[in-house]
This record gives sequence, structure tokens and C-alpha cells, in this order.
Amino acid sequence: MAESFTVRAPASSANLGPGFDSLGLSLSLWTTLRLTRQARTEVVPLGEALEGTPANESNYIYQAMLLAARKVGRKLPPVRVEIETEVPLARGLGSSAAALVAGLVAGNVLLGEPLSSEDLLDVAAREEGHPDNVAPALYGGIAVATLDKLGTHYVRLEPPAHLGVTVLIPDFELSTSKARAVLPTEYSRSDTVHALSHAALLAAALSQGRLELLQHAMQDYVHQIWRAPLVPGLTDVLEGATRHGALGAALSGAGPTVLCFHDTRQPTGGLHQFLSGVMARNGLHGQVLDLPIDVEGTTVHG
Repeated sequence: MAESFTVRAPASSANLGPGFDSLGLSLSLWTTLRLTRQARTEVVPLGEALEGTPANESNYIYQAMLLAARKVGRKLPPVRVEIETEVPLARGLGSSAAALVAGLVAGNVLLGEPLSSEDLLDVAAREEGHPDNVAPALYGGIAVATLDKLGTHYVRLEPPAHLGVTVLIPDFELSTSKARAVLPTEYSRSDTVHALSHAALLAAALSQGRLELLQHAMQDYVHQIWRAPLVPGLTDVLEGATRHGALGAALSGAGPTVLCFHDTRQPTGGLHQFLSGVMARNGLHGQVLDLPIDVEGTTVHG
């Protein structure tokens, strides 16, 4: 192994409406680790986004590296770990999944790669409790994944031609635990059928590039209606985005970021204006970005 190497893991957006805890895609914002072998371990978070995160071995990324080592019953060699991220924390863009996957991959490389990519996915999914962010973060593109006692199983889909993503990222954080706490513990049969049928249609539409089906397939009664009070303007976007150029809209993960699909052959100015207006009407500040879907997943260089 080289004396130094770099690991880069992408952001991700999970659920995409009805695909709760099972469907996600990777986005071109990055968490980057630079690792250098040396006599003692150092953990160095860099940049404003990581201010206040631990600069020692309690850092989540180093703990993920240790998770890989424990999985194979070995110790990590001493290393300097520099950490940077473009992924906003606690915004529903998979910042913890990017950190976890980057750390697991880095630890695995340090140990000579005893774990396969399927092993890494299973470890990551069990640590997170669901595979919807970690699968696309690891493999790129769109991932449909399940987690059960037999393992983590996934299908990676290449993004359809002309499918683009626009995200509204508000300037406030929303923890996944808080967003999960508002969900009901039981669902009616009709809501369950709605969820299953729309998740199946969404996966099928994405696999076949049926962009015209997205606004119908992305309807959800499992989590978005319950989380709407935590995300001002969410209902406005879900109900109105398709009138302003979106193919469909969804809460990104647990939020507060909202994702809209668009056709890359069409301009997105009207959609940006609509989303900015929703923020303004709800007294929010933030940014609206067009983000390419990442197709590489986590990469190692050096």
C-alpha cells in the first residue's frame, strides 16, 4: 500500500418519496479523507463545515475505520487522517453515510483490503440501520437495497439518460432521530399498499427511464406527511414543483433538504425561482443547486 492515499465518498439522497429506507441515489458532493502512514495517529478535521467535530480518535470517521478493523480482528496501523467535506451536516444528504463509508473503505485499505465491497456494504448498513444511503454512497448511481438477518442485498441502477437533480438545502439542521420520532408505529392496510405499489413503480420507472411516471411514483404517505411540520414549505414543494418544471419531488432522507428531479434537456430557472420563493414565503434561508448524479461511488486514489 502507498504511504499516502485519498478516499472520496459522495453525498446521497434516500427514500425518493415512497422508497423508505430502501431506495437512494448518490450526488456529487464529497467527503474526502487524506491518509498518511506515520508513527502516531492523528485525526485532523479541516474547514468550516467540520468545526467542532472531534480532532481525535473519537471522530466518527476514525470510529468507522476501527469498525473495519474489528470486523477482521486486526488493529489499525498509526495514520494521519485529514478530513474535509462538502456535504452539509444534518440536512438529509447522507453526511453520516458518506463519513461511515469513507472511514470503512479507508480502514479496509490500510489493512490490505480483507473486506469485499459486499462486506463493507453489510457492515455499513447494519451500523446505520438501513441501506438506503450507504449503498449509493459506496457504489454510486441509484441503489435499491434491503437489509435483513440474512444480509444486505442491492441492485445498482444506472441513472436514466436526462435525469437531473435540483435540491433545496435550507440553512437549518434536522436530526434523523428527531425526524424518525414523529413517524407512526403502525400503518393502515391502504397506506401500506400505497407505499408498496408506489415504491415498486418508482424502482421500475427509474430502471426503464420512464421519466413521465416519476411524479406519480414518488407519492408517499409513509413519512413525508408526518415530517412536513418539521420542514416549512415541504408541502408547497411536493404539491407545486411539477407545475414549475420538476418531474417529481421528495423530502431528501429525513430532511430538511428537498429533492426535485428534472429533465436535463430543459432549463431549471423556473424551478429555482419557485423553490427560492417557497423559502422566502416560509422565512427560510438556504441554497438551490443543480447537482449531477454521481455514478462512481466511493473511490480510492494513491
